[in-house]
Amino acid sequence: MSRSLSSFFGVLVFACLAAPQTRAEDLSGYSGAQLYERFCASCHGATGAGDGPVAPFFRLKPPDLRRIARRHGGEFPADKIRRIIDGRTNVLPHGAREMPVWGFEFIANEGDTPEAHQRAEQAIQSLVDYLRSLQAH
Repeated sequence: MSRSLSSFFGVLVFACLAAPQTRAEDLSGYSGAQLYERFCASCHGATGAGDGPVAPFFRLKPPDLRRIARRHGGEFPADKIRRIIDGRTNVLPHGAREMPVWGFEFIANEGDTPEAHQRAEQAIQSLVDYLRSLQAH
């Protein structure tokens, strides 16, 4: 290896090690609507209709999130929705899980600590509450 290439790698390694550690973004201050817009709208659409800009690229259209309660006899299944968002429940008719496991993503965003788990749960609850507010009456 040439001396200049060796020097380049040395500088690169030093830069990586010397870079300040940045704290991941705290999502607990986001409202449910803000979390939805940031993490869900690209697939499920701005209004939850399943018509987001990337929806046409999936095998199956993302579900209309405004009709969750209607599909469950008029009751909004908050616990089921929470388990879908955090990855504990897979929606079997969809085959392979195409939706990201947001619970894992939220925790990974902040670090795997008890506080991060609590903030992830708060973010998921905010999303569940927001989805409840979208339900067509």
